[in-house]
Amino acid sequence: MTRLTLVHGSVTNADLSWRRQRALAGRYEVFAPNRPGFPPGPPVERVDFDRDAEWLREVVRPGDHLVGHWYAAVGALVAAPTLDLASLTVIEPPAFGVARGDTDVEAWLDGAFTLPRHSVRAYVEAFLVHVGAPFSLPDPLTPELQQGAEAFFTERFPAEAVIRLEPLPYPVLVVTGDHEPAFEVVGDVLTDAFGAERAVLRGAGHAVQNADGFNERLIRFANTRRLAS
Repeated sequence: MTRLTLVHGSVTNADLSWRRQRALAGRYEVFAPNRPGFPPGPPVERVDFDRDAEWLREVVRPGDHLVGHWYAAVGALVAAPTLDLASLTVIEPPAFGVARGDTDVEAWLDGAFTLPRHSVRAYVEAFLVHVGAPFSLPDPLTPELQQGAEAFFTERFPAEAVIRLEPLPYPVLVVTGDHEPAFEVVGDVLTDAFGAERAVLRGAGHAVQNADGFNERLIRFANTRRLAS
């Protein structure tokens, strides 16, 4: 069975991030690993997209359909030229380095740089608002969310990532939610660079994998690639 590898973004781990994708298990072998530093794995001192790229090279199998959300999408884009994939799907990747100078991108980055950092919780709460994530934090945080929040607090800023804007030897799908102009700009740049397919799915904010129609769009993309191969 073809494997669908789903890699989560910031704060929440795989279990919380991919709940609506469990229904795909009948069509694919669904593999949703937890990124280094996220529960139930041990904490790490620093989360870094380059280290995530190295980790992806270890966990991704040849022929996988790889899906990365937010920070994981940046790690996937860094690793992409060295991966043997059936396809790559990136969801709202914060690869802002590809679009520096754009007014919307610079405005979003200015806001991100001024988020409060006097506590992990304050930073995460402000980030969730800034990123457009419809997710309210419980008080107190569960142990899983506490560890995820602390991992996020250590993240290397994703705008520093160097993305090779060259065609890849497999198809790419770029997905955004049309709730933040900066994300649309980055998505459009990546689409043009990779000759990618583009999908805009509204209604779930930053958690685009929860939007109505996401699973169907992903299946259609993966099946088209399989039939063409």
